[in-house]
Amino acid sequence: MTKWLPDLQEGSGPLYTRLADQMEKAIETGDLPSGSKLPPQRNLAYDVGVTIGTVSRAYSLLHERGLVNGEVGRGTYVLKRDDEGAQDDQYPVSTSIAGTRPLQAPSGKIRFDSTAAPDLGQSETIAEITSEIMRDCPHDVAGYTRTSPDHWQQAGVRWLSYGDWAPTPDSIVPTLGAHAGIMSIIAVLTNPGDRIAFEHHTYSQVSRAAGLVGRRISLVNSDAHGVIPDDFERACVQEHPKIAFFMSSVQNPTLATMPLERREAIAAIARKYNVWLIEDNLYGAMDKGDIPLIATLAPERTFVVDGLSKSVSAGIRGGWVACPPHLAQRVRVAHKMTTGGMPFLLAELSARLVLSGAADVIWERCRAEINVREAMAREILAGYDLNSNPDIPFLWLKLPDPWLSATFKNAAYADGLLLDDEAEFKAGRSEKIIHRVRIGFSSPSSRQEVNDGLRIVRSLLDNGSGGYDSLA
Repeated sequence: MTKWLPDLQEGSGPLYTRLADQMEKAIETGDLPSGSKLPPQRNLAYDVGVTIGTVSRAYSLLHERGLVNGEVGRGTYVLKRDDEGAQDDQYPVSTSIAGTRPLQAPSGKIRFDSTAAPDLGQSETIAEITSEIMRDCPHDVAGYTRTSPDHWQQAGVRWLSYGDWAPTPDSIVPTLGAHAGIMSIIAVLTNPGDRIAFEHHTYSQVSRAAGLVGRRISLVNSDAHGVIPDDFERACVQEHPKIAFFMSSVQNPTLATMPLERREAIAAIARKYNVWLIEDNLYGAMDKGDIPLIATLAPERTFVVDGLSKSVSAGIRGGWVACPPHLAQRVRVAHKMTTGGMPFLLAELSARLVLSGAADVIWERCRAEINVREAMAREILAGYDLNSNPDIPFLWLKLPDPWLSATFKNAAYADGLLLDDEAEFKAGRSEKIIHRVRIGFSSPSSRQEVNDGLRIVRSLLDNGSGGYDSLA
């Protein structure tokens, strides 16, 4: 164990930040060489005259910076420099574009970082329909797609309809999943430099993709009931966004659902400041709530997006956009220009799944499995603060002190589990720290694997800081 001690008179800011900075500097200079064991927190706190909490927060920062790793019962060790530099997805530029998930998911880990529809054998149905398409439409499959058959739009009408709201066939654009549809809307309605409004924590791959093509991000505050209308209006007045991206029902990752009065306020503010709205209903449709979509309140400016990834099969890349009047053709062209065009096989497969009723059958099977897994999660994690919904394949877990979100993610990774920290969902540079992680439980191949992963989470929560450092 190293005998190195820091000089906390150097640097600025809180003591834990100065301590972490000093240790990072020592790692860079070799005073704390690769593989060396850091002092136990209690010992270091005594030696430098600070509290254990200060040392714990400093060690947590070093974990977040990717400089150290911890093993239960063994302590905290400096990572090898060549290991740190070998992963391109840890570089700041890559992280700003792709988020905090590894670009190539490592093998041998339980996947709690995805919410794709659970694999319940739907490949058999998909194979049967695909075989029918190959038999019925061999020339269409072999060539480029230059038409959009009416039944593709009819499938979109059926899949996007929600409560009393139903889009018209001429408003529907089939897309390569919800994400491609959203980016097509952004391409149509904005130019580089324009702003798009997002909640601080949301499906941030859209905001990263928007930033990649030169759009700027405006952040809007939210609470347990979703977007706060007054702050949305503040953003409209001060930053003039062209579009706002919101999930009115079962928001990802918070699971918040806006009450009707907030939706009415959002619609009125968007109309007042001439802001287009993208209403992502990917999870909302799975919940089957009874609150009207924002699209029913502001149909002239709201795009509704949904797809098959969470409820049927993510690999099909099937999705649809319902557009305000007279904009469908522009979105269709933008989708072709940004994606290369809709593959006939995938569009036809998605349409046949929906129109035949097969998608609904698969969806109900997935829903039943998600119900079971969500109940497992609530039982195993009982006593901890979490948001969940029986029909939704993830939960939003509040971490107890002293855990930080990134530190917990790293500790879970060391124990064989991939999950998402709060940074994965930050739409922009936000100072909001909420100490939460998202746990998606639909991707594991069996309930036993879900149980194993949840037990790892429970163990880390129960062990507290012992999960990443020994205080002995």
